[in-house]
Amino acid sequence: MCLYNTGYLVTQKSVPLRSNLYMMTMEPIRMVDLKSQYLRIKSEVDAAIRCVLDSTAFIQGEAVSDFEQHLSQYVDSKYVVSCGNGTDALTAALLALGIGPGDEVVTVPFTFIATVEAIAQVGAKPVLVDVREDSYMMDSDKLEAAITPKTKAVIPVHLYGQCADMEAILDIAKKHNISVVEDACQAISAAYTFSDGHVKQAGTMGDIGCLSFFPSKNLGCYGDGGALMTQDEELSVRLRMICRHGSKERYRHEIVGINSRLDTLQAAILNVKLNHLDAFITARKQAADYYHSALSGMEWIVVPQASPNSTHTYHQFTVTVQNGRRDALRQHLASHNIPTMIYYPVPAHLQPAYASLNYRKGDFPVAERLCSEVLSLPMHTELTEEQLEYICQTIKNFPL
Repeated sequence: MCLYNTGYLVTQKSVPLRSNLYMMTMEPIRMVDLKSQYLRIKSEVDAAIRCVLDSTAFIQGEAVSDFEQHLSQYVDSKYVVSCGNGTDALTAALLALGIGPGDEVVTVPFTFIATVEAIAQVGAKPVLVDVREDSYMMDSDKLEAAITPKTKAVIPVHLYGQCADMEAILDIAKKHNISVVEDACQAISAAYTFSDGHVKQAGTMGDIGCLSFFPSKNLGCYGDGGALMTQDEELSVRLRMICRHGSKERYRHEIVGINSRLDTLQAAILNVKLNHLDAFITARKQAADYYHSALSGMEWIVVPQASPNSTHTYHQFTVTVQNGRRDALRQHLASHNIPTMIYYPVPAHLQPAYASLNYRKGDFPVAERLCSEVLSLPMHTELTEEQLEYICQTIKNFPL
């Protein structure tokens, strides 16, 4: 049976699961396989890199503006400002909105620490609300209770490749006159459908959206990179100034900024990979479909479900392992040469760096439980059906 026809996933016939001899005939399973993906588009990437090397315009070369325009069209955002990484994007977004000491920004404890870190870096106070049991993202029913007169923004996190409950979040933000900064670093190309039927992409619904191009992302470069998206021209100008030392004109600095630029080589690589992004996501969805089919119905594993209003682009395929079996399952898989990751093992409110927020264990029970149960399985564009079968059968063979 052939599942894949995108050209990005290696197609192999399904065979019965066997012993170590079976493993010897199969390519090693990787959590992310960037090398094989690169080899598929090597000629295009190498040509783009060679063009930058020939130009020697390594900072703010032509490829940077080309990529910004290309991305703007792809996500349907009027303005795109590239920057150095996803964390800088979050920080620049808050600075552009004038958020600083004395302000509060609401976000979630179940996220990569950069979301909370950016709030602290601008001098504001992170205020946390728990996440939903089903989607692992912000529980919009709990958002309004966290808003105070000091609240200036909310940062919903689009986790693992799908969108948070944006319609409710936007409505609450509008009611309280606060800004919305979308952490879309894991969810490029995820689409959210509003109740009136209109559709928007992750990162284009709030005041500012933030993207990361870390190499393992669905659209990843070969180093660090990030971008900001907005529909507001004035905000776009301010974002670009902030990322360029607070200046529009060289050596004239109108505001305090940071130094955060997407270098030309990375922009050239991203411009190539953006042409393949739809196929990359299709390959991930096909791998996710296999996982869903093979693992659904197991009593002690819960497979991820798409949010009701969002598509899922499967930056990660993250299951929850119940009854305290997560770590033992992880060891079992490792013993069979299957890598896994835990995203994330410690919630933000229990991290030592944020002890000053005075949250305690038990304050966010859903996030805390998820940190003890989530397990991310291999997910990338190069997974073969043979590998997926081996992973799933090994899970099923876990001794309870």
